[in-house]
Amino acid sequence: MEGRGIVQDMTVIENLRLGAHTRPSTHVGEDMERVFAYFPRLKERTGLAGYLSGGEQQMLAIGRALMAKPRLILMDEPSMGLSPLLVREVFAIIRRLNRDLGISILLVEQNANMALRAADYGYIMEGGKVVLDGPAESLINNEDVKEFYLGGGSGERRSFKNLKSFKRRKRWL
Repeated sequence: MEGRGIVQDMTVIENLRLGAHTRPSTHVGEDMERVFAYFPRLKERTGLAGYLSGGEQQMLAIGRALMAKPRLILMDEPSMGLSPLLVREVFAIIRRLNRDLGISILLVEQNANMALRAADYGYIMEGGKVVLDGPAESLINNEDVKEFYLGGGSGERRSFKNLKSFKRRKRWL
């Protein structure tokens, strides 16, 4: 769903039950407890989901996805609009979901640094085309990726004027 995609006029519990609507209801309670283990703040919230903070809404959206027992979750900009502290928390949870539950996660993220640190494998896209891919560690250590996406580089400080013409220097274009 667009944005965080929670149903604001429903409670946290109702939103989570909505995520499991295609499954038999036999283990929904157990799955809800598993979601609360990953997102303990959600268990404390009893009001309408529209009154949750942005980070809590993001956690609820991820929790609702987990209720469907997926093998793959597609995430589009999970850090959008969140404070740096919540971004770190959400990405730590994303890594745990992948590691603990074996869920594959396709993550589209502008924050390349956080995305590559959470990923096993990454793709760099430019103008809608994949221009570079590989293990996340090799992308993090790639000098061009450091310069253009991670805010680093080989050392010397470049002027903004030079950065505006970066497309000419990119080896992959």
